[in-house]
Amino acid sequence: MAVGKRLKKAAEGIDRTKNYPLTEAVKMIKERAVAKFDETIEVALNLGVDPRHADQMVRGVVTLPNGTGKTVRVAVFAKGDKAEAALKAGADVVGSDDLAAEVQAGNINFDRCIATPDMMVVVGKLGKVLGPRGLMPNPKLGTVTANVVEAVKAAKGGQVEFRVEKAGVLQAGVGKASFTLEALEENIKAFVDAVNRAKPTGAKGTYLKKVALSSTMGPGVKVEVASVVA
Repeated sequence: MAVGKRLKKAAEGIDRTKNYPLTEAVKMIKERAVAKFDETIEVALNLGVDPRHADQMVRGVVTLPNGTGKTVRVAVFAKGDKAEAALKAGADVVGSDDLAAEVQAGNINFDRCIATPDMMVVVGKLGKVLGPRGLMPNPKLGTVTANVVEAVKAAKGGQVEFRVEKAGVLQAGVGKASFTLEALEENIKAFVDAVNRAKPTGAKGTYLKKVALSSTMGPGVKVEVASVVA
């Protein structure tokens, strides 16, 4: 079946003008996630901020209670004992100048990047490569840390970074279609709660304006804002 026809069929029964309670919205999304792979369930938030202003930037990290269902490849910039500890904790790539050279050459085979404080002299030079990809280690997000073991475990165990895009839109994967309704609801509420706690000082008026859910290949469903606030 052509993608257009498949999506049209999946959208049947969804009222585009209606905001559904979270439980009903998650159920509708799960029922329509019928691809041959385990689709990612994504949440999109429309926030009342303008990220062009520094005091309206929304950025943070949250550990989802039921994980993301995604295999996360983690790179760690560290030396000596810290490097060994990172490997034992499950890091996929560990290095220092050698890893920096690989990144500079465009060989970026990881989804998250962690660095010990002493390695930021090296990592700082990679800003133009890692920054645009959202991979630059940041102490505020816990990815510049001497405790590489905890950082690696968090990254592997369901930690999600978020950052608002222009027009005030913020999106993230919060689980898989194979998750239970309860697990997805818990993850979504945890994510929204983290975004609410990250409300910037410059935000005026309504902060959380709209919420929508979708799966990788499925249609979107609007959600009642009140039903996702823990």
